[in-house]
Amino acid sequence: MIEENKISRRKVITGLGAGLAAAAVSPAFASNGILVDDALSLALEDPRGKYPKPPFKGQFQPWPGLAGKMDPVPDHGEKSYKGSGRLKGRKALITGGDSGMGRAAAIAYAREGADVAINYLPDEEPDAKEVIALIKAEGRKAIAIPGDLRDEAFCQKLVAEAVKGLGGLDILVSNAARQQTHASIMDISTEQFDWTMKTNIYAPFWLIKAALPHLQPGSSIIATTSVQAQDPSGDLYDYAQTKAATTNFVRSLAKQFGDKGIRVNGVAPGPIWTPLQVSGGATQEKLKTFGGDTPLARPGQPAELGSIYVQLAAADASYATGQIYGAAGGGGQP
Repeated sequence: MIEENKISRRKVITGLGAGLAAAAVSPAFASNGILVDDALSLALEDPRGKYPKPPFKGQFQPWPGLAGKMDPVPDHGEKSYKGSGRLKGRKALITGGDSGMGRAAAIAYAREGADVAINYLPDEEPDAKEVIALIKAEGRKAIAIPGDLRDEAFCQKLVAEAVKGLGGLDILVSNAARQQTHASIMDISTEQFDWTMKTNIYAPFWLIKAALPHLQPGSSIIATTSVQAQDPSGDLYDYAQTKAATTNFVRSLAKQFGDKGIRVNGVAPGPIWTPLQVSGGATQEKLKTFGGDTPLARPGQPAELGSIYVQLAAADASYATGQIYGAAGGGGQP
């Protein structure tokens, strides 16, 4: 009996060793069917050459601009983002969901299993239709709610329609913003200043108040702030201070909502290739060299931030609240 046990144990160990050896030389498959060896190879991409670099050609669109008319067209992850069910069953409202980081978040959320409502300006309908189609292609609910966030009544209506259409709400992404470049404070009219303040500061205030009664423990509020909050450009006087305010409200509400089990975080992009830049957010001179002064020597693409919005909404980030996550191509902010 003892000898038989020794033989059996020897066989098991020998078999285990052979199995490990085979695993070491045979390609393994990940849950998505991609070869692990191939997946590791795909992960090794030089970030410097992954996307277009300056110089870019001069181009201008009337505010608010369309991503589909930009040259080059931004990448929001339409073809690249692969989901894994991290947000299955979640219900998200994203402002500015037609383009830029909002569009990247909407695509990523849908592919992670969430139903998504997006808000945008009526002039952005062509971009928004593309996003709605992409969400539906994942078999998720897609709710389009156009309107101007400068109107408090509309912000309240927006949340109500999102809750009704989605059957609830547990992720609010406050992303929409107005950015216009002005060489001097003397060039900014009170009307223009008010437009920026209402869009960037008042709207999140109204939206969060309207959404709060619907948010259960485990819900997330995510704001798009900017490196401008810490290192403002001289020609973005009004925009930069709104982003400092955004960073501040993230940290304040994280403390206020902690005992409710609601997490509040922010994403701080650096120079990202979006319609903001070609519709008055940058001068034509800056546009041509946009992002070239970063260590990666190029602007970022919205697709490169989509996974950050996913992580901040996912349950496994449960201890992250009051945090600002940067993506600035090596600029060191925030």
